[in-house]
Amino acid sequence: MSRILLLLPSAAYRADAFLDAIATLGIDVVVGSDHDQALAAEMGDRALTLDFGEPAAAVQAILGFARRTPLDAVVPVDDRGVLIAALAAEELDLRHNPSEAAAGSVHKSRMRAMFDDAGVAQPQYRVLRERDDPAKVAAEVGFPVVIKPESLSMSRGVLRADTPDEARAAGDRVRRILAGTRGGSRVILVEAFVPGDEFALEGLLRGGALDVLALFDKPDPLEGPTFEEGLYVTPSRHPGRDQEEIRHLVADGCRALGLREGPIHAEIRLSPDGPKILEVAARSIGGLCSRALRFGAGVSLEELILRHALGLPLDDTREEAASGVMMLPVPSRGRLQEVRGVEKAEAVPGIEGVSITVHPGDRLVPLPEGDRYLGFVFARGEKPAEVESALREADRLLEPVIVGA
Repeated sequence: MSRILLLLPSAAYRADAFLDAIATLGIDVVVGSDHDQALAAEMGDRALTLDFGEPAAAVQAILGFARRTPLDAVVPVDDRGVLIAALAAEELDLRHNPSEAAAGSVHKSRMRAMFDDAGVAQPQYRVLRERDDPAKVAAEVGFPVVIKPESLSMSRGVLRADTPDEARAAGDRVRRILAGTRGGSRVILVEAFVPGDEFALEGLLRGGALDVLALFDKPDPLEGPTFEEGLYVTPSRHPGRDQEEIRHLVADGCRALGLREGPIHAEIRLSPDGPKILEVAARSIGGLCSRALRFGAGVSLEELILRHALGLPLDDTREEAASGVMMLPVPSRGRLQEVRGVEKAEAVPGIEGVSITVHPGDRLVPLPEGDRYLGFVFARGEKPAEVESALREADRLLEPVIVGA
């Protein structure tokens, strides 16, 4: 029986989706997590505790485990496991991305430099050093700018600045956010704001060749001052020429980084001068968003990823129906009392489910300081416009009740 090591940080949303896919495939799983797992005693040699903040130590733990219990694949669920998976799979001679490519995908300053070297279209940027004045660095790039940490995800700490005073305030705010996080890079990037529609491309690399699994439109304008992720709808309604340019650009970005195997998630802006890459991550779409995607005969994205990792046959043809997801941002600071209107939202034609991922009593912090969504809404329909309309109506009916501050 094939055995996969799944690198699954405790804060990840997608444990159930991957474990369901593993059960469907009938393969053995070892769960590598950053905390002792509740079922560790029952799981025995199928549970491994790792420090995701110390990749070298985590890799040594994996290699020691693999000497006792052979592995057929190492699969990261999110950014925190990408470099660890690449390093461990290199040592174990399993299907993998080169470790340098993996490192480039999780450190955005390195990614930007690699894109520059390869001539890949991207925003102008500078690295903001500890003693640098954000206003001066932003002026070098040219206003408006986006100031963001290189190592955080979910748009956490990402701020727009249109003036020198706003740049200083944004820089100070991002530094405070980083000071409150454990581990990770403290590097901050200052990038030119790219006007235009934004897209997310979900892809799968096989031997360096990019298969586009889905191209999501982001119908809501993402212009700042913060950049909460909201609405994703696929297939894209943009002209085929635009979509082909985006595909080619993302493929160029993957080659520039040296990525060769496994899922990628890319963010792109279609500027007046053509598409520009915001980032390419060597992992699949975050949160619960993968539920919006089905392939072949009802195959999940997670099953597709596992099949690829094990070299199993796969059909990566996306279903014909349009689909989408609404990520529900945290609207205000406080404790969640309840979310009203869930049943009404679920009754909207086209809505397939509403998943509130925050529990009553949990303390909430909105972006850019926050690091979680309130929940997710999923929809399907014949046309993308129908999906978008259903998601907006469901969102309108949901009423989170947040108390305190």
